[in-house]
Amino acid sequence: MDRLISLSKNKDFQRLYKKGKSFVSPVLVVYVLRNHKQTVRIGITTSKKIGNAVLRNRSRRVIREAFMSISERVQPGFDLVFVARGKTPYIKSTGLADNMLKQLRMAGLIIR
Repeated sequence: MDRLISLSKNKDFQRLYKKGKSFVSPVLVVYVLRNHKQTVRIGITTSKKIGNAVLRNRSRRVIREAFMSISERVQPGFDLVFVARGKTPYIKSTGLADNMLKQLRMAGLIIR
């Protein structure tokens, strides 16, 4: 996957929060819901509870980089929303990728 397809509309995020299945860890929350496309679309949210703008932007960058490293293994046809938690800005993308892989494996989205 060369380029990420992002969720940008509030209604898409709300649909995932209400109807999606969530997988929680101390570092990240993942909401998963099937879409009717053959692509994986992702959304990333960080609240002010994470910290100032620098920490929130770092959290988004780390989540995006972690997902890019495992995106080839994710089954297409799903929308994902990643919600940063308090520990997210302090972890490296490789550690987060392992955690993300574990959560997506529990969701049944990992191909190989």
